[in-house]
Amino acid sequence: MALIIGLTGGIASGKSTVSGMLKELAIPVIDADVIAKEVVQKDRPAYRDIVRTFGTDILAEDLQLDRPKLGAIVFQDEEKRQLLNQIVHPAVRKAMLAQKEFFLQEGYETVVLDIPLLFESKLTSLVDKVLLVFVDDSIQLERLMARNNFTKEEAEARIRSQMPLQEKVPLADEVISNNGTIEETKGQLLDVLSKWNVVVEDSC
Repeated sequence: MALIIGLTGGIASGKSTVSGMLKELAIPVIDADVIAKEVVQKDRPAYRDIVRTFGTDILAEDLQLDRPKLGAIVFQDEEKRQLLNQIVHPAVRKAMLAQKEFFLQEGYETVVLDIPLLFESKLTSLVDKVLLVFVDDSIQLERLMARNNFTKEEAEARIRSQMPLQEKVPLADEVISNNGTIEETKGQLLDVLSKWNVVVEDSC
């Protein structure tokens, strides 16, 4: 019986680090963020719906979506963010499920769905187990400001747009604390996979 793991966290929590470790362990990872960028490429159905909803002002010179401009709009307006999610999320879900079926057909016994907004989007029904990457609030803010060159206000607005990590902890099956070193994070990951009887090829 295949195991579908939902990997989630919060912005700048270190989820991408854990995702990279899973790939190095030869476990396929389907990344919702990557797919979200693909489904809004020019002339895809979701792209057309976004332009119809938000207008041509959110387009760059090459007519692709100007993601920073669109982000600035939706992260300051909850209603507009919900509108965008209603367009993008169904397209992402459909593509993720198609990729999952491909890996299962290829004979993989474990597949990871990397979904940042797993709880917010109510997608836990897609997975068997939820693995949360957790980090303390202060470290999350610090990392996001450094990574994206955000002001404190910009970083806080993005963090506020997601469910607080603390609220996600009791909803997850297992939690990895990413406050420490890479080695500590990897050790926790291997412990969880062992607990879930996942056989890995450790090439890290």
